[in-house]
Amino acid sequence: MTSQVSALRLFDLIQSHRVTAVIYVAARLGLAELLSYGPQTPAKLAKATGADERALGRLLTALSTIGICSRTGEDSYALTEVGACLDGSAEHSVKGWAILETELLSKSWSGMLESIMTGKTVAQLQGVDDSFELMGRTPELVDKFNAAMVELTRLVTPNVLQSYDFSGIRHLMDVGGGSGELLGAIAQQNRKLRGTVFDLPRCAEAASKHLRQAGVGDRVEFVAGDFFKTVPAIADAIILKSIIHDWDDARSITILQNCRKALPNAGKLFLVERLMPETPTMADEDREQALSDLNMLRGPGGLERTEGQYRELLNRSGFDPVTTYSAGRFNLIEACPR
Repeated sequence: MTSQVSALRLFDLIQSHRVTAVIYVAARLGLAELLSYGPQTPAKLAKATGADERALGRLLTALSTIGICSRTGEDSYALTEVGACLDGSAEHSVKGWAILETELLSKSWSGMLESIMTGKTVAQLQGVDDSFELMGRTPELVDKFNAAMVELTRLVTPNVLQSYDFSGIRHLMDVGGGSGELLGAIAQQNRKLRGTVFDLPRCAEAASKHLRQAGVGDRVEFVAGDFFKTVPAIADAIILKSIIHDWDDARSITILQNCRKALPNAGKLFLVERLMPETPTMADEDREQALSDLNMLRGPGGLERTEGQYRELLNRSGFDPVTTYSAGRFNLIEACPR
């Protein structure tokens, strides 16, 4: 038997995509940047953005109901602490993710039924085996994806640094390290650490620039390569953040086995990943993991795994899992070569 309360709750969930759309428009208009200078009226914001004043006023009303801004006085709006994270220059900005979610992910999710029915990714349904290859055909999407990944790494990094003491490592290699955000931060905290960011050649310029700006360019270098083919044997420890969840078991094992070959017997492997709960509940964090898992199904074809599944994957790849550390919404899994 259903109830009106239950129906209305479901009704609200069905409409939740509208919240994302409203945040996206605010991001594209740069409202957080404009409001960072102080409260402003819709008239001033309309002049600055070129938007219709009345329509913008209605958008600001909607934004105030979800906590992005708040009404101050009779006809002006101020930025909230949450809304400040929509400023592209904010330390913990998620503006890039708001743009990626709307311009890429939400469009991809519109075809989720087809992936559920076939078990195939959006790329496979178009006759392409690799979703990243498909995305690479549209350079502007690659740029938006990279910007969002940098933001996510910046959010996760403080928790990773708190979860583990990297001071005992001499040379750490970030496999699939992109622009070097994570390894750069680890190197800043550990002044004696040498590091290598290992990723595809297209990441070289961004990584080198970031490492120089972080002040670690003399100790951390970029090396180009493909982790499906080989991983250079130059470090005594390897870290991979949000890499293994992108791939199915077979491809994940290929990556991990290449890491095993590259490590000395006394080396260490670190995986920074989400962990699916064994029995998901309606808790916010469980919902986030489950939705991320579906995003992997629709996108690159991987999955969010439980701790037990990661342990099994590591065992099959020549590693013995050691310990799992909590790192905010993520976890750091430590393993050693068998």
